[in-house]
Amino acid sequence: MKRTHLPLNALRVFDASARHLSFTRAADELAVTPAAVGQQIRALEDVLGVVLFRRTSKGLELTKEGESGLEGLRTGFLYLEESVRAMQAGQSSQVYTIAAPRDFFAAWLAPRLAAFRTEHPDVRYVLVEDEAAEFTEANLDFAVRWVEGPGDLEGVALGKPEWTIIGSGDWIGWPGDPNPGQSEEKPPVIVADAGQAIAAARAGIGRARVPGLLAEAQASRNDEAFIGECASCRRGYWLVAPAPQWRQAKVRSLVAALTAS
Repeated sequence: MKRTHLPLNALRVFDASARHLSFTRAADELAVTPAAVGQQIRALEDVLGVVLFRRTSKGLELTKEGESGLEGLRTGFLYLEESVRAMQAGQSSQVYTIAAPRDFFAAWLAPRLAAFRTEHPDVRYVLVEDEAAEFTEANLDFAVRWVEGPGDLEGVALGKPEWTIIGSGDWIGWPGDPNPGQSEEKPPVIVADAGQAIAAARAGIGRARVPGLLAEAQASRNDEAFIGECASCRRGYWLVAPAPQWRQAKVRSLVAALTAS
């Protein structure tokens, strides 16, 4: 069923005027001029096709038509206010739903989420394994992806878009770098992600070209890891989300913490 267009602003003016039985006091409450209140009331009367107030020697009086709709109107405003508070409560929720590559989460993201939760003990996290998950279906707040840029989403880069080579010997391929040696043949070793490529290179299986940010994060926890010089590449780790998510105070707070260093 098609909904009737409701002149909500004029109805709010009518409610205030009915409570005060004065356009002047209603104008003070709404921070507008009495003339503006009068214009809104006349416009509402034109839309409804009824007279809402009559002037008497004692001041304004509600007509029968005005009184008949007032209780329902005020109940409706209460429901609207409750709905707005519910939406605001959802925005201020301290539950974060995050999608990130498993290897990046373990080496880089998890320690930072832990530090943020130390400062904000009421925070809770829900981690989604598929970093490419659709935001609405997975109810994500944001995602971390190894991509060339944010694309159609809003995003901030986490570190520089750089490669580094770790290990020596035959090449190790992974989905983010399936053909590191630029050879027509597939690499002799193929693993599931950059974290496994680093682990394989550290174990002496071969060498891998991996994101510099991830290699550095893992090296900080294992001083024996060998990291080559970094070189620029097209991809990097991006923290991405649709524009509405970036307007949430809770998202801005966590993003600021993650990008502070």
